[in-house]
Amino acid sequence: MEGMNAEPDHELDALIRAIPEGWTRVRMAGQDWGVTRTTRAGGKVMSLDADRLGDSEHFGANVWITSEGYFLRPCEVPAEKVMQLLRDAAETLEG
Repeated sequence: MEGMNAEPDHELDALIRAIPEGWTRVRMAGQDWGVTRTTRAGGKVMSLDADRLGDSEHFGANVWITSEGYFLRPCEVPAEKVMQLLRDAAETLEG
């Protein structure tokens, strides 16, 4: 899929699935965020919408699951910021 950033399947899969479906409060870089995960297209597309609580910072991303693997398509921000949110969220939700 041209224009999409491929991420390692195992990491992206584990991180996206660590966030429950629906709204969840997580911490990223010491700040509280509300993250909404929505799964569509029979589980082939997962959308994330993240809002920093207490101000108006927002970003989103889609993860496309294809026969070629997982593809991260961020909106408004670099892919690394989405990956950092996912890593921080997974850590927050584990503890």
